[in-house]
Amino acid sequence: MAVTIASVKARQIFDSRGNPTVEVDVETSNGKKVRAAVPSGASTGIYEALELRDGGSAYLGKGVSKAVANVNTIIGPALIGKDPTEQTAIDNFMVQQLDGTQNEWGWCKQKFAKLELKSRTYPFTSILLINLSGNKKLVLRVPAFNVINGGSHAGNKLAMQEFMILPVGASSFKEAMKMGLEVYHHLKAVIKKKYGQDATNVGDEGGFTPNIQVVIGMDVTASKFYGTDKTYDLNFKEERVEKAIKDKTCNARTRLAMRFFSSGETDDTFIADLSVGLATGQINMGAPCRSERLAKYNQILRIEEELGAEAVYAGASFRAPVEPY
Repeated sequence: MAVTIASVKARQIFDSRGNPTVEVDVETSNGKKVRAAVPSGASTGIYEALELRDGGSAYLGKGVSKAVANVNTIIGPALIGKDPTEQTAIDNFMVQQLDGTQNEWGWCKQKFAKLELKSRTYPFTSILLINLSGNKKLVLRVPAFNVINGGSHAGNKLAMQEFMILPVGASSFKEAMKMGLEVYHHLKAVIKKKYGQDATNVGDEGGFTPNIQVVIGMDVTASKFYGTDKTYDLNFKEERVEKAIKDKTCNARTRLAMRFFSSGETDDTFIADLSVGLATGQINMGAPCRSERLAKYNQILRIEEELGAEAVYAGASFRAPVEPY
């Protein structure tokens, strides 16, 4: 007998920054139950997924009771009886029929909050492999460890949002974790010695927040300091580069990128499974610090162990880990 969705239940929980977010339990007809939670970012890009917040005074306007009600009264009942393994069909149904909102970029899901529906009747990475990517090789991404925070994620004066290290020389994800953790803890000791204990405080994504500048790897979230005159204000937190803006001396270009985490995170590990199933080369899940970050790293370690010889660490080939599909 085919397995179908039997119930969908949503509730309000809190993310790693103490802000409300949505958690959903999905139970199937064979008694399986899975749970998913939705993260949110302090620096959400203008083209990223939309949020549905309650507004008003409760929770500083960030409540999600409307989103929870949408799941419990509209989305959930409409999914009862559907095959949970037909992810593409379910996504299209929710986005195009139940929600139906569009903008210049396509279906924008403006009406409803996001629902990540998952079924682990089978190993989830196998479902992704078959239904989403069509890959024939499972790749463990190179982790981009966020070691220093700036921008909207920190209270320091750094304009750039994320300074990262990528252990491309590791032979496995397990070894990459070892490298990242050792660098992170050594960096903490250096910062403490040079700038004092206060400088080892961490930002929303677990990176340290001293007032220094380095050049390694960055997710700068440039839209936060991109002005209407098409220039970038790298000192946007103090607004003291007016002359540079006027003279067009800090003009630059950037490009859109995919990211799989937010500064307001939960302990949901979906993105770890997704990263392996999609077989792309890198993943940015924050610093090797704070439980909501390490939950994702730990899940990839479990996946690597389960896959055994089938697991391929992207390493130095992280820019093109598999043939195009």
